[in-house]
Amino acid sequence: MVDTIFMIHGMWGGAWCWAKFRTAFEPAGYRCAATTLPYHDMDPRGAPDPRLGTASLLDYAEALEREIRQLPEKPIVMGHSMGGLLAQMLGARGLAKALVLLAPAAPAGILAITPSVIRSFWSIQTTWGFWRKPTRQTFAEAVYSMLHLLPEPQRAQTYDSSREADGDYRQDTPRR
Repeated sequence: MVDTIFMIHGMWGGAWCWAKFRTAFEPAGYRCAATTLPYHDMDPRGAPDPRLGTASLLDYAEALEREIRQLPEKPIVMGHSMGGLLAQMLGARGLAKALVLLAPAAPAGILAITPSVIRSFWSIQTTWGFWRKPTRQTFAEAVYSMLHLLPEPQRAQTYDSSREADGDYRQDTPRR
């Protein structure tokens, strides 16, 4: 049986974030399913869905659980940042064969405020009401916290990315 890797993006991402991971895992025989969290499927230059500001981690976990339960077997759940925290929640629900956590966000009870976190989210943290409305890092904050290892010409392109032209990554890809 082919193992499925179910990929969950972080706060400002989408299924498109996993494109290069898929090109590595699919030729190795894995079926990959990357999802876009509710309300994250939008043009990054457009106005965000206002529900994005009030969706909770539990809302996301419930939506992801519904998707996982539609798969033929328990997947390997891979998550980045907020997606890593969600992966842990799904694992605790018994929905994962294994977990792969890429820089997961800290769960409740773990204080993760460091100078680099403050620098990464300064524009958001200093905006009144950030906790109840959609937010986005500035380009400089994104470069500092996430895009610094990309070649400079790719940084702006990645920052402005939404659904890429190379396809809808929600669909499973059969073994090649």
